[in-house]
Amino acid sequence: MAAAAVSLLAGCAPVVRMKGDAALLDAQAAREKALAGVDHWTLQGRLSVSDGHSGGSGDLDWTQDGDRYAFTMHAPGKSFRLSGGPDGALLEGLDGGPLRGPDAESLTRKALGWEVPLRELRAWVLGLRADSGPAELSFGADRLPSLLQQDGWTVDYREWDTARQPPLPKKVFAGKPPYKVRLSVESWSIR
Repeated sequence: MAAAAVSLLAGCAPVVRMKGDAALLDAQAAREKALAGVDHWTLQGRLSVSDGHSGGSGDLDWTQDGDRYAFTMHAPGKSFRLSGGPDGALLEGLDGGPLRGPDAESLTRKALGWEVPLRELRAWVLGLRADSGPAELSFGADRLPSLLQQDGWTVDYREWDTARQPPLPKKVFAGKPPYKVRLSVESWSIR
């Protein structure tokens, strides 16, 4: 019983977050430099998106091939695929047939009602600051980013794959009330 209580309390330990000093910010800059050229990768995991009233979740396959991307989401009874690049975006698998739009953000907003910052999420999912504006970082006890605030969004890094060098996020929770995006990465493939 005592072991279970200690285990329960350990799971409730407060998250350590510290502002970036020069050493932490230098280490993050080195991580970002090492990952700056990484634009060919695939991740598999689980994605959940909510607008505060409704949402969806399912298995996600995300392939990034330079400026081209493909998200395939499989949910119970439904699947859809969002793909595109500089020439626009295509959303397939929804009722009413395929939809095209100028970019993924406006297309998902129009078709699904989801406010998802897909351009920024591409950087955030790698644990990087997006190039869209100023960002504030806090770091965890592992000296990796724990919290990123950028473009009105708060990105909470809950877990990292430290076996990789440089480390990559395994759990990324992003929110901008009322929107929430939760990603749990099961595997990374960097090419």
